[in-house]
Amino acid sequence: MSSLMPAVVKSEPKAGVELREVPIPVIGATDVLVKVKVASICGTDLHIYNWDPWAQGRVIPPLVPGHEFCGHVAAIGREVTSVKEGDFVSAEMHVACGKCLQCRTGQGHICQHVKIIGIDRNGAFAGYVAIPESNIWKLDPSIPQEYASILDPLGNAVHTALSGDLAAKTVAITGCGPIGLFAIAVARACGAAQVFAIEVNEYRRNIAHQMGADLVLDPATEDVRSIIRDHTGGYGVDVLLELAGHKDAIKLGFDVLRTGGRVSLLGIPSRPVELDLAKDIIFKGATIHGINGRRMFETWYQMTALLKAGKLDLHPVITNRLPLSDFDKGMELLNSGKASKILLYVDGSELK
Repeated sequence: MSSLMPAVVKSEPKAGVELREVPIPVIGATDVLVKVKVASICGTDLHIYNWDPWAQGRVIPPLVPGHEFCGHVAAIGREVTSVKEGDFVSAEMHVACGKCLQCRTGQGHICQHVKIIGIDRNGAFAGYVAIPESNIWKLDPSIPQEYASILDPLGNAVHTALSGDLAAKTVAITGCGPIGLFAIAVARACGAAQVFAIEVNEYRRNIAHQMGADLVLDPATEDVRSIIRDHTGGYGVDVLLELAGHKDAIKLGFDVLRTGGRVSLLGIPSRPVELDLAKDIIFKGATIHGINGRRMFETWYQMTALLKAGKLDLHPVITNRLPLSDFDKGMELLNSGKASKILLYVDGSELK
């Protein structure tokens, strides 16, 4: 085996990336080396590519980004026991410290010292990626590789949606990026009575229709508040899944939430957001959940069960398939707003 591999590298603190040949990672005693089959692009990768203020404050080049992937085990450290060479795997890319209060009380997903593979250390936009054994997720053979490469964002949607009851509930989803679109499928699979998808981007609204939303609403041109009240007996929705992170979407979401409703917040605002705590939360008796990543590893079991049962059709969200060498093209598509989930194939052979 060659000692080099192709990789997308953020080599300098500026916009753009380079495609390089770099050394294959050397693994330790408790690590797993995975030969990457498919990796998918996340909005976080776009932040890193564009080198926006968030990326400038978090990422230290040189870095191989990429934190959504699947592949086959190529090698294992001498102390690894749970997987073997050839196993089909993905991974939870948040590496918890295992020592802080959160980790020691079953809340490793909000570890105070977390390191994220693909952000804080080299990730999966490469021929190979090194993963701690404790973070490896062995994949059920029934899960197709396209789905296996997007378990990270699907897990965000599952964690957001299943932080409370959905069965027979009315649900509003603000923001129809990939995670919001996945959340539509999860809500449908878990028995939601009605799903309202709220999104300003026409391209994303079209996909939301394909994902099975009952009503897809454009807040720029429609009176979303009145429409949702009309469809919920004047009460508003039981559940708000906020996935946009935009101040206007957050405000609208709280407006359409019924008294006594539940809110799960995953979208990350770029700046502080002002809310009327008395009106929107206290007097409304609202229950608020902040959502960070996926519960390790409860969420992984939940989404695997949903996929094995055939409950989730995610294909409408996968809009583009490209070789890793066309990474720049993928970034251009995302920046244009004319793509949703983009899959990258390392050698590109399956695309020919």
